[in-house]
Amino acid sequence: MNVLRKLFNDARPKFEEGGKLHPFFSLYEGFESFLFVSNDTSKNGVNIHDSIDSKRIMSMVVIALMPAMLFGMYNVGYQNYLAAGTLASAGFWEIFIYGFLAVLPKILVSYIVGLGIEFAWAQWKHEEIQEGYLVSGIIIPLIVPIGCPLWMLALACAFAVIFAKEIFGGTGMNIFNVAIAARMFLFFSYPSKMTGDNIWVADESIIGLGNNLADGFTAATPLGQVGQGIEPTASLCDMITGLIPGSIGETSVIAIALGGIMLLYMGIASWKTMLSVFVGGGLMACLFEQTGASTLHWYEHLVLGGFCFGAVFMATDPVTSCRTETGKYYYGFLIGAMAVIIRVMNPGYPEGMMLAIFFGNMFAPLIDHFVVERNISKRLKRGGKK
Repeated sequence: MNVLRKLFNDARPKFEEGGKLHPFFSLYEGFESFLFVSNDTSKNGVNIHDSIDSKRIMSMVVIALMPAMLFGMYNVGYQNYLAAGTLASAGFWEIFIYGFLAVLPKILVSYIVGLGIEFAWAQWKHEEIQEGYLVSGIIIPLIVPIGCPLWMLALACAFAVIFAKEIFGGTGMNIFNVAIAARMFLFFSYPSKMTGDNIWVADESIIGLGNNLADGFTAATPLGQVGQGIEPTASLCDMITGLIPGSIGETSVIAIALGGIMLLYMGIASWKTMLSVFVGGGLMACLFEQTGASTLHWYEHLVLGGFCFGAVFMATDPVTSCRTETGKYYYGFLIGAMAVIIRVMNPGYPEGMMLAIFFGNMFAPLIDHFVVERNISKRLKRGGKK
């Protein structure tokens, strides 16, 4: 690391004011602050800083996403070999490598397009490169089907970064989760590529490997089967382990739980938001089960689709969720309940979590406003004022 530090120190004068590479200082600063703690300090006023900066927080979230991503890669290969009828003859590494090669291009496209726009935006505005896309760049590929074309994913990333983030002022200013914006763009612009059967299994046209899938195979998700009035074929064990068709990183409850434990242990995500999402979803699912409106057991709603992934990694986004501690309970409950309502009441949207988080983001400032006003009112009453 000392050699790398010296390399950056030697190159710094070229990027500073008067240097021949000064127009690219934001690019230099972005790489330097990603690898090392910045030496810059506040010049005016008194500032209280945490022991960890936002780039380190983003890096830890990316690490917490690794179990879901790695399992998703394996599951892509697993579903492919299962559909091809060659699962029994395939080894673990053969299955994993197939999935790895299928998912890797999506991750690369997401980061190349998203960070490319971030870098260009910073150069244009003469600002520092913001770190928010470190997390969004890996979440977006994990919440799309493996059959989503790369050009379509690139469009979604560009739309999300420009219209859901930069146009609001960049990291910390956006009101909607960037990954949710990308998913919604794909869902409403190209519904045939985000719903249906065939998109949940990778075939040879994606990465050029010859597994020769049979024509006309189906791999509907359990929620997709419910939406069609079909009893899900997956067992509860499969739902929890994640060996079912679905978006790349959303199927395994165990892998997502490992990431959630990491976030809670490091104090990055709010347990209040996570818990209230599951409470809201569980209570609403119980209500629908008791009334016969849903054919699923209440606990199946919590382990299927993107419910767990959304509750752990997306509802807890500190920028777009509630900031007040009390508000986090209402915010999470609203998302969980709304996700199940959308699933049950509208078969056209069998997933539900995407729209629920979007509406949760929309109401988060209002929830915080009412919580703050209530606290102010209580304090005024304690002080004898009306």
